[in-house]
Order: sequence, then structure tokens, then C-alpha cells
Amino acid sequence: MRHQLLLFAIGCAMAAQAQKAPVFEKSAKEEIAENHFLAGSNYLDYDRQLSDKPLTPTPKGYEPYYMSHYGRHGSRWLISDGNYSHPIATLKMAKEQGKLTPVGEKTLETLEAIYATSTLRLGDLTTVGERQHHGIGKRMTQNFPEIFKKKGVMIDARSTVVNRCILSMIAECEELAAANPTARIHNDVSESLQYYLNQQWDGIVKKLGKSTGDKEDMEYSLRWTHPERLMRILFNDQDFVYNNISAGALMRQLFHVACNMQSHDTDLELFSLFTEEEIYDQWRQKNIGWYLDYGASPVSGGIMPFSQLNLLKNIIETADTVTQTQATLRFGHEVCVMPLACLLELDNCGMAVENLDELDKYWRNYRIFPMGCNIQLIFYKPLPTKPKGKGKGLPKPGPVLVKALLNEREAYLPINTNQWPYYNWEELRDYYLNKIAEFEKARD
Repeated sequence: MRHQLLLFAIGCAMAAQAQKAPVFEKSAKEEIAENHFLAGSNYLDYDRQLSDKPLTPTPKGYEPYYMSHYGRHGSRWLISDGNYSHPIATLKMAKEQGKLTPVGEKTLETLEAIYATSTLRLGDLTTVGERQHHGIGKRMTQNFPEIFKKKGVMIDARSTVVNRCILSMIAECEELAAANPTARIHNDVSESLQYYLNQQWDGIVKKLGKSTGDKEDMEYSLRWTHPERLMRILFNDQDFVYNNISAGALMRQLFHVACNMQSHDTDLELFSLFTEEEIYDQWRQKNIGWYLDYGASPVSGGIMPFSQLNLLKNIIETADTVTQTQATLRFGHEVCVMPLACLLELDNCGMAVENLDELDKYWRNYRIFPMGCNIQLIFYKPLPTKPKGKGKGLPKPGPVLVKALLNEREAYLPINTNQWPYYNWEELRDYYLNKIAEFEKARD
């Protein structure tokens, strides 16, 4: 069974690799050099992404009528106290022995200042994160007024039980209510929803993925961490560093905090500690780590995206049975958005990349899961015919169409279409249902 499942998953990943997807205009190194915030990976501020592109007009004779959405919470404080306290402890120990340079002293001050704001706030949504979701909600109403400005529009919004997700949902819904006071918004937070809203490790996925890729992750982490220069600017005694400091670990810890400082309205920063090459190399490590954990990596047999099987089922079932509701909004975490994007095969997210040295040519995490990342599926139906006399007219024959937005940018889907970014929903649904059926058959 395990062998069958691996072969199936590898086949899916290879098929995804063959799908049409946009070619990156620049290398990852060039993009990060122009915008260091991208190196933050999952800490990237949603509003510091790559520049937006205009949306394609609605197809002639159609109108949008329903949105299915899954969004990650906005920017937050770091989750673990150790993310702050460990590098602080290292630098304080060196300071007590007179081993810090002026740059080291300044770095310690910066760390202590940002750490002080985290008291009783670890993992909490920041004002930056709240603002991200206000912006997303506002643009929903601007991009799809046919849905969100309809009188009495019914919106079903549901969140995981984590506070930052709940507050993100509230911020987004506030904008929807402001744009349409007649909107009927139902908010729901319940443990009963977690089986599809939060990451559910299916038994076989958990078994295969628990430690898969750890060796590769460690290999690249060591290969691309070169702390010697950084240690020289932080410490005035390199013998002290050699005997007392885990230089590679400290470099990665400092970079971790540096990446997340964009989650705050502050002038404090740590990116200036690193050269462009170091920033790029630290990001490359993270890119590989996330790909191994949640992408369609051949190392795991492409199995990891199927952790979001229940979520995909819910998306399909809800879209097929919706009657009165015009929008289903789900709020959760990047560990759901990332594999869901891979499972849906949005753009090149579902690619199988054998050579991890070249991963960033094809797969870049910051394009998938910044803070506030979201997937929007917009459904379109034919407009009614214009009646000659009185009456509302009858619906014109024609398929339901759907387009996908990844972080509000139009994305490619894994079936053929002659009017991108619009796809036949029935054909797309059948593709995903067959994919699910084959997976479950192999699993059983």
C-alpha cells in the first residue's frame, strides 16, 4: 500500500510539473536583492509582496456569484519565547565578558527592545496583521461588487480556534460590512470545524512525512550558513566565539527575528546585519525546508499536499451545494494554505523538483504564503437572457466558470482552458475528485 501511494503521489507531482504556469521574470536572488522582505518566507508582510497585476475582466455574458476562500491570519509576534530569548542570552553572556563590538551591542539593544513588546503576546496578531486583512476585505468588495455589494448578501465566515485567526476574520468581515450594511455575515468558531480548517495529518501522510526530508534540510542548512563574517562584526574575540558560541545557530536565530520584524510598525530592523548573499542563502534554506515539509517533493513521494484532503473536499462540497450563501470564508494557517496551493496545483506550486539546488528556479515560498496569504476561488454563471416583455428572463445555457486567485493574483489551474484565467468548474471539479479518489484508493 505504501508503495502504491508513493507511486501515485509521484505521478501527481510529475503531472503538475507539466502544467502550464507562468515563467518567473527574474531569479529569486534578483527579487530578494530588490526586496529583502521577501526573504522572510512565511513572515513576509502581505503588503510588501511583489507588485500587483490587474485582474482580467469578467467573461462576456457572465457574472460572479460565489467566492470560496481560505486565508491565513495576518502578521503576528513570534510564537516561541526562545525565538527572542535564545539570541539575547548569547549576546548578553558575551557582553558580560566584554566580547561584543559596538555592532553587537546595538544588536542586543534591538533584540531586547522587540522582545519587550512580546510579553504575554507571543503568537498574537499585530496591528500590521490586522491592517492586512482590512485591505484584503476592502479589495474583495472592490473586485467583486456583484457578490459583496448585493443587497442582503449572505456570507459564511469561519475560523480556527486560534485568536490571531479569529481577529483576522473579524477585520476582514468589518470591511465587508462597511461596504454593504445589508450584508448578513455569520461568524463561526468551533472545534467541530477543525478537521478541515486546521492542518489534519492523515495517518499515512503523518507517517511518511514525520521525519522525511530532515537529512536534506540539515544538509542544506549547513551548506548555506556561513557565519564567519557576521561573528567578526558582532564579537571582538574570535577565539571566544570558537569556544563559546554556536555561530551557525546564532546566525539563523538572528535572521529569524530579522525576518519577522516586518510584522510590526517599527523602525527597528536587523536585516542590515546581513549581506545580500547571506540573506539569499538563509532564504534558500527556508525555501527547501518548507518544500520538503509541505510541497510535492519527490523526497516524500509528493505526499505532503494531501494533508489538506479534508479542506479540498469541503471546498468542493460547499461550492456544489451552495444556494443562498454568496461567500464562504475560511481562516487558518500557512501550514494549510501552503499544501492546499500545492494540492490544487496553482501555478507551479505542485511541481516535483528533483534537484533541490535548483528549487528556487521553479518554486518560491514567498509567492505562496506571506502573512495574510489567501486562496480565492471565484465562481461565474451565465447572465439571464433579456426578456422581451416583463419578467426576469431565463438563465442562458453555459457552464459555470471559476478562476483562482493566489494572494489576489490570477493563477493557473491544472486543466486546459481556452479563456485563461477562467476554467470550466465541472471539468475542474472532476479532475480534483478523480485525484482524491485515486489517492484514497492507493491509501486503502
